[in-house]
Amino acid sequence: MDACLRSGQQPQSVDEAPRPPDEEGLQTDGSSGPPGDSNKIEPSLQSLQKFVPMNYASYTQEYYQFAGKKIVIQESIESYGAVVWPGATALCQYLEEHAEELSLQGAKMLEIGAGPGLVSIVASILGAQVTATDLPDVLGNLQYNLLRNTLNHTAHLPEVKELVWGEGLEQNFPKSTCYYDYLLASDVVYHHYFLDKLLSTMAYLCQPGTVLLWANKFRFSSDYEFLDKFKQVFDTTLLAEFQESSIKLFKGVLKWD
Repeated sequence: MDACLRSGQQPQSVDEAPRPPDEEGLQTDGSSGPPGDSNKIEPSLQSLQKFVPMNYASYTQEYYQFAGKKIVIQESIESYGAVVWPGATALCQYLEEHAEELSLQGAKMLEIGAGPGLVSIVASILGAQVTATDLPDVLGNLQYNLLRNTLNHTAHLPEVKELVWGEGLEQNFPKSTCYYDYLLASDVVYHHYFLDKLLSTMAYLCQPGTVLLWANKFRFSSDYEFLDKFKQVFDTTLLAEFQESSIKLFKGVLKWD
């Protein structure tokens, strides 16, 4: 679950699942591919678009500006995982403002709950090697947005992987081959029943030297209860707080016995 739904934005109806962009990038109006030529170019990206976007009744095109780039995100209010939530924009702002301090060029990052992909896109634009993860039904739209905004525009094309919190971690993310300099997470804590699995997943993916950057809008008492448990597992530093929007941004380093 990753930012704000804009009021007054009318949904754009689609008759079929969206197709990946062409290799030449976006048109100036934000659409993908040369007008009238998408069927010709689409096969060149079939090997990259491994996941099919959900066929929601409506999508909107939302626009963001980070790292000097205009980013176009396809969103749908029909799924929590298909909209950008406030914590994501706060985390993007922090990455942009501290890119040099964080040494993002070439850094290996994994985003938990990437949703429509804004954070992963910004991290990729800033030079990181990004693995974007989420639930199976989210991956199609996530990959579509990543390809649309990073193909031929970033040094490293982001990877998309399925990650169900607490399941198949050793099989799908073996510690021997999966090391990350940073874990990224935004608005993954809200009113759901998988908070313990989320915390155990965060802990599993961290190795010595891994830094977790977690931004979240605090809405419920359960969010603060999770924070208390988080502090028991991670050495925690409050990096930023946006009181007007109740967003907090934390740095976590796993405690080692």
